[in-house]
Amino acid sequence: MSDRNDWNRQTIEAFRANGGKVGGMWEGRPLLLLTTTGAKSGQRRTNPVMYMRDGDRLLVFASKGGAPTNPDWYHNLLAHPEVTAEVGGETYDAIATPLTGEERDQLSEKYNSQDSGGCTGTAQRLDLSTLRSFLEATVRVRTSPSN
Repeated sequence: MSDRNDWNRQTIEAFRANGGKVGGMWEGRPLLLLTTTGAKSGQRRTNPVMYMRDGDRLLVFASKGGAPTNPDWYHNLLAHPEVTAEVGGETYDAIATPLTGEERDQLSEKYNSQDSGGCTGTAQRLDLSTLRSFLEATVRVRTSPSN
């Protein structure tokens, strides 16, 4: 098992054991667990990712710590937008919707202006996705726990 996979596993275990709270570099940061389906493998994979609330939406950022490429999970959600998000002690089934254009640029700027823990100071434009609950109303997006 690679060091990164081991680190992710330990972070996921701590998140689930402590109701969504994780120490170390994650202390006080908004963290969720995002489970996607592999674009090629079809296997479900869970990754800890930072997020930002925007009203009733949860925004996740494919920043890969400021690297010039997107993380694998971003490619997975483009291929299979049905995801599961764990926030605190709640689990949500959601559909990921990539943001583009002016909305993405404005939210990227807002995210970068905060203590983002990996993207501050990078020139990279972040790819953003909105997690929308399967239980959403047609007009108003609302994040609701899975039943």
